[in-house]
Amino acid sequence: MDRVYDKCCGIDVHKKLIVACFKNGNRQEIRDFGATTRELFDMADWLKKGDCEMIAMESTASYWKPLYNILETCELQVMVVNARHMKAVPGRKTDIKDAEWIADLLQHGLLTASYIPDREQRELRELVRYRKSLVEERNRELNRLQKMLEGANIKLSGTITDINGKSARNILEHILSGKQIDSAEYDILYKQKVIAHNLKATKEQIIDDLNGVMSELQKKMMRVLLNHLDELNIHIKELDDDINNFMKPDQKQAVAVIQDIPGIGNTSAQAIISVIGTNMERFPTDAHIASWAGLCPGSNESAHKRKSGRTTKGNALLRETLVVCAHSAVKNKSSYFSAQFARINAHRGRKRAYVAVAHSMLVAIYHMLKDGVVFKDLGAEYYNHFNRERKINAYLKKLKALGWEANTVAV
Repeated sequence: MDRVYDKCCGIDVHKKLIVACFKNGNRQEIRDFGATTRELFDMADWLKKGDCEMIAMESTASYWKPLYNILETCELQVMVVNARHMKAVPGRKTDIKDAEWIADLLQHGLLTASYIPDREQRELRELVRYRKSLVEERNRELNRLQKMLEGANIKLSGTITDINGKSARNILEHILSGKQIDSAEYDILYKQKVIAHNLKATKEQIIDDLNGVMSELQKKMMRVLLNHLDELNIHIKELDDDINNFMKPDQKQAVAVIQDIPGIGNTSAQAIISVIGTNMERFPTDAHIASWAGLCPGSNESAHKRKSGRTTKGNALLRETLVVCAHSAVKNKSSYFSAQFARINAHRGRKRAYVAVAHSMLVAIYHMLKDGVVFKDLGAEYYNHFNRERKINAYLKKLKALGWEANTVAV
């Protein structure tokens, strides 16, 4: 087999150990390095002195990131490879064998590099992921708050839609002060706008819902929980500002463009752009980016028989964000996504239908960013334009099976 690289290096990455196999033609040299910054720079210097043409390593947890950053800083060519793409032959397994196997595959051009964005986009991803984690933590705290209110027999969620809103917070502060809400107290709170004027519940219902039995321990726990919620809201607001300030002008423009797609808001658009970037040249077709995101059917065929077509693993942040956007997009009954969801849901189920809608949204985003086209919704009647006669005949057969005839008149 022809060699693609004469001088290359395969690296087996661990938490505290780096095993490097440097191949120079038919000769090879294996060295062990620690995971400290000084030792990683020593390894980079060793590879530069050997005129290494390409380096390959597994994407092991997050241990590859500091090594990749240093090799990138030293202007060495490096690729991160999916571990599934280079499984060694079963048998004796050691760190040295792994490094040799990676170097051998790399030397003969049998490895495919994973998509690793530039440093600035990687940092933007970290900001977006951290914001997502804080939002999830806030949701968990709100669920705990709701559970505590139910334990105290306070039906706040039945009176106010958003228990994290200003009206809910004002009412909670009043309840924690130990005061009961009667008719006279309600009038005072209503006049002071502690109780919002746009609540649909009646006065009697609000009084009944807000008067519960809360112990001192429950009050203390609720105060701690509310303070934590305030801290999370402050941190999330700071991260929103940091993300807006960190994004480049072309990224901000892309965020604004893809929000024309139903179901995609500003936060989701920022998450999507932080993952895929604005340059679509790295993905040859929309099928490539769909496969990379894990939003297309898997390929599993044997003896001309199609087996499980479950989706493959892809970028978790991109996949989760698009599926959440799909849940929102299908609620717009006048959109193509709603029609697509109804069509697939009927015979494949809700979960597959949501993934299919997310796939269509990603394809639309790809062409909007690559070709500069404007999003055009195909409309809810899109599928009705195909096979009209066959659909009419199918519906007539179903009506006849129910006893309906064309000449009968419904009473």
